[in-house]
Amino acid sequence: MNFAELIQELFSGLFYMMSTDGFKTLIMFVIAGILIALAIVKDYEPTLLLPIGFGCILANLPPVDGFPSVLGEAGFLSVLFDAGIANELFPVLIFIAVGAMIDFSPLLKDPSTIFFGAAAQFGIFMTFIAALLLLPLIPGLVAEGDTDMVMKLASAIGIIGAADGPTTLYVANHFGLKDYMGPISVAAYSYMALVPVIQPPVIKALTTREERLIRMDYQEERCSKTTLILFPIIVTVVAGILVPMSAPLVGSLMFGNLIRECGVLERLSKTAQNELANLVTIVLGITIGGTMVADKFLDPTTILILALGLFAFVFDTAGGVLFAKFLNLFRKKKINPMVGAAGISAFPMSSRVIAKMALKEDPSNFILMQSTSANVSGQLGSIVAGGMVITLVTMLLGG
Repeated sequence: MNFAELIQELFSGLFYMMSTDGFKTLIMFVIAGILIALAIVKDYEPTLLLPIGFGCILANLPPVDGFPSVLGEAGFLSVLFDAGIANELFPVLIFIAVGAMIDFSPLLKDPSTIFFGAAAQFGIFMTFIAALLLLPLIPGLVAEGDTDMVMKLASAIGIIGAADGPTTLYVANHFGLKDYMGPISVAAYSYMALVPVIQPPVIKALTTREERLIRMDYQEERCSKTTLILFPIIVTVVAGILVPMSAPLVGSLMFGNLIRECGVLERLSKTAQNELANLVTIVLGITIGGTMVADKFLDPTTILILALGLFAFVFDTAGGVLFAKFLNLFRKKKINPMVGAAGISAFPMSSRVIAKMALKEDPSNFILMQSTSANVSGQLGSIVAGGMVITLVTMLLGG
């Protein structure tokens, strides 16, 4: 090896950064910096955005000949992806943790709010149709006439609107969309984090101040222990029979909730809510960031996925608000339409945002529990919607 080759070998990273690929890497570093800044400066779901941003940096570091990169066959991000996302383990573990955090009492005391969880999934199916029409227009995205890939990608993009990261990953992975996992997962988790930014303008555009001032009654007493124990068991059985494809996620969510409510597994409940949730969030976030490779992320498809994901999120929020306004046409005791917006799956971010909006309009108007009820309904609704989308697309593809 001569001196020039030695210098090139020693400073291969610098030479790489001066190439076209290096320019793309710099763009990805900027994107990663934005995600990290949103996490630290704005405090937008830092447990998600910070690991994603740092994982993005790791995934785009210059390759080193002779040594496995973080994304190489033996790279740790590839190992984490194969061990946790490719086999759908991380979404399942996350739902066990989420289930252990959820109190279904507000929902059980007012079962009518479950309809908000259904209405707020409207954007999923609207976006699915929009994606079917727009994806074929992107040159080179899929082979001409490859309707299967268009339909699979459209289904994963639609689920972004539920603001449910694990379900989005579950659907995308089920259809083998590894090349698009980066923009899909980033859109899903970013919009979850940006609930305080996206939802308020949509809600205010669709409601009057008088509607936002509506007060709602709430019973303070908790449901009976028997009811709380039977609920996760019954929901698992019913969902598993009606929408079998939702069983892994519904089952894990309800198992986590059963651990919480049974009263004899307090240590496991605390572990699921804390250690399990924290550990899986860390590895899930950095693994998602690891899918944001420049060659695949800096693509017109990414822009379309992000735009359609936002479209879905906005329409999911609007669907819940408009459904609440529709119900008010027939009810004597009116519903605060803002509660309908909490029917998305971003738990508990959305319910907190709605409650703060109500307090801002009237400092004595407390609708947190009603919003929480709609929010947990949305958690269930998004899982069932994901299972329905998988079932529907599989049937249409003749699978």
